[in-house]
Amino acid sequence: MEQSEQNVKKKRPVHLDLQTIRFPATAIASILHRVSGVIMLFAVGILIWLLNESLASPESFAGIQSLFDNLLVKFVIWGILTALGYHLIVGLRHLVMDTGRWEELASGIASAKVAFALSAAFSIIVGIWVW
Repeated sequence: MEQSEQNVKKKRPVHLDLQTIRFPATAIASILHRVSGVIMLFAVGILIWLLNESLASPESFAGIQSLFDNLLVKFVIWGILTALGYHLIVGLRHLVMDTGRWEELASGIASAKVAFALSAAFSIIVGIWVW
């Protein structure tokens, strides 16, 4: 082995302390985009069930309406809509990046921060609408 290869192997960390590693905004946006996609995968079942029950009869529609008086149900619906909005906003960001724009580090970080701000605003608006 060459001397430079030995130096590189000696400098590698043996144990990574994951609590001290700080991810850039672009990595956080990408990870949360995947998490929101998984949330929406499970949320589709809830939404389809709600739609099916609401269309079954006028009585079941009234039952679903009364279900929305529960604070927990409102919170779950708010969470689903927030995940949907975040996934949509960051998905559009990824589509723009696929066209060759915002690929540099500075513009990527800026677009991730704008996506976070838009998602937070969307979440607040949806929260006001649900409650």
